[in-house]
Amino acid sequence: MNRRRFLQASIALAGLAAAGPLGVRLAQATERKDTMAPANWQLSKEEWRARLTDEQYRVLREEGTERAFTSPFNHEKRPGVFHCAGCDLALFDNAHKFDSGTGWPSFYQPITEGSVGTRTDYKLVWPRTEVHCSRCHGHLGHVFKDGPPPTGLRYCMNGVAMTFKAA
Repeated sequence: MNRRRFLQASIALAGLAAAGPLGVRLAQATERKDTMAPANWQLSKEEWRARLTDEQYRVLREEGTERAFTSPFNHEKRPGVFHCAGCDLALFDNAHKFDSGTGWPSFYQPITEGSVGTRTDYKLVWPRTEVHCSRCHGHLGHVFKDGPPPTGLRYCMNGVAMTFKAA
């Protein structure tokens, strides 16, 4: 185990031990219902590697995260639609994009209710909700309850997981 993973695991365990039953109740209260349907667009690992760049593969298929403030999509303002870089499914309309200040492209809603799916991620001390492409299950980012009206949600997406098609 490398030093970073060891430190993350140690901090997580210390946090859970300190929180005790409160931590369990907090996790249960913040957990969202998973909405992941079976993937209907599947490729082999080799086919994904041939289709995607190394960074796209790391994010979409291995659930990685791109470095904050590195995506050119942070500044994309033209009318258009963001698509999954894996399978080209339309995901987010640029009209629903906002500057969250987090360093990742952020949206307050997907283009349609069925374009993304979610599942709970327990990789950190507290549960988070992962967002995946509903067609190929490519990992896009996370959704949080601190976004602007009208939804109050912030879909914090990895720019490398998407492509943009201007209107």
